[in-house]
Amino acid sequence: MEGRYERNFPALSHEEGMRLGKSRVCVAGCGGLGGGVIEGLVRMGAGKVKAVDGDVFDETNLNRQVLSHEENLGRWKASEAALQMKKVNSLVEVIPVKGFIDRENAEEIIKGADLAVDALDNIRGRKVLEAACERLGIPLIHGAIAGWMGQVSVIMPGDRIIERLYQGEEDRGDEVHTGTPYFTPALVSAIETAEAVKLLTGRESPLRSRLLTVDLLTWEYEITDFGGEK
Repeated sequence: MEGRYERNFPALSHEEGMRLGKSRVCVAGCGGLGGGVIEGLVRMGAGKVKAVDGDVFDETNLNRQVLSHEENLGRWKASEAALQMKKVNSLVEVIPVKGFIDRENAEEIIKGADLAVDALDNIRGRKVLEAACERLGIPLIHGAIAGWMGQVSVIMPGDRIIERLYQGEEDRGDEVHTGTPYFTPALVSAIETAEAVKLLTGRESPLRSRLLTVDLLTWEYEITDFGGEK
């Protein structure tokens, strides 16, 4: 565990590092949030990361999506995630899935993962992801962004935070109306990665059944407690 992962310690114990190296994570979305989460997990030394996205990079992604650059516009985001992360850490297997998660394929895509990460940009997909994780009995790290605002929650099977958070809503298109500057997905994806590492190494998360919201313009933080077992 020395060398490559030396700077992970002692923030993580060597035992936790070993656990992380055997972990399997499914990241739904390879854009602003997902790109940051995937890179974070790969650099930290996760075992396997499944990168799921049915979109290709375009010019509007360049302001914030860390996996995008001028030479890979028009290429599949999932494939680029695997290609680029192999150059970062060849010890981590990144498995690309070129498609969007929906009710028909969600369980098949997520199956086998120790946890899933919500890096999607639509409410409908998040609800499908949460329901599939509940059926499979695995935790879900939720993240969302809009302009200067971001939010993160840790959802255990049965908590149904997304269903309660977006009750009666399908898609609002917040990012389209508020914009998405670089720093918002950068921060939120880092928090999602931290929470994922906690669960993967056997630690408890203080965001279980809670929603952290942050306003990067005013630096106001708020935690909303949804109740449920801690």
